[in-house]
Amino acid sequence: MDSPAHRVRKPRRLPNTRRALTPDELSDINAAARSGGHDIVLDALLLRLHTETACRRAGALALRLTDLDTEHALIRLREKGGTQRWQPITPMLASRLDDHARARGAVAPTDAVLRYRNGQPATYRRYDLMWKRIGRQLPWVAVQGISIHWLRYTTLTWVERHFGYAVARAYAGHTDSSGPATTTYIKADLHAVATALAALTGQPHPLAVEQRGCQRPSVQPVEPPIQQE
Repeated sequence: MDSPAHRVRKPRRLPNTRRALTPDELSDINAAARSGGHDIVLDALLLRLHTETACRRAGALALRLTDLDTEHALIRLREKGGTQRWQPITPMLASRLDDHARARGAVAPTDAVLRYRNGQPATYRRYDLMWKRIGRQLPWVAVQGISIHWLRYTTLTWVERHFGYAVARAYAGHTDSSGPATTTYIKADLHAVATALAALTGQPHPLAVEQRGCQRPSVQPVEPPIQQE
């Protein structure tokens, strides 16, 4: 039986207001996260992790000890649709994630990496509390509704502009085959993603192309937009 509701036109979807953050805005957000709150260590790790990897919240919260490869500076991200991929991170972040997890009680390979001070795994609520706190210190964050997904958009925009669509697509973990047929052949490997990360952060990565004696296939020099620690 035909439903009258199926004949009603759907409202037009409004344009997305999300944009890439500027380096100064990103720096201000990180400074605000470190200036207060009851767990600035966890908040700082979350912001750094999402800025380096452009991962989604689910991917970050699903990280386990077994997903952390400190030797090669990689994490295994398990995100929507059951997808899995190894994503490069800086050796500095790899070390800090490992220290953080073990200091807060992670022992077994399946134990969560991101944890509260009481040893319990972090949840989505941590993001909400963090952004509310940052919004109180930086009113423009609250007014514009900035969230963790803005960091994903910021990083992927930078990667696409400096390293091209193929690397940005791999960096984002996009595996869909929709779109023009040519997208089937537009792929980038792990080394290309690591090279983009090295340029993004200004820190070397063991899998980056230039570390293997090859010419960087991008614009040089590239100013790292992420403040080094």
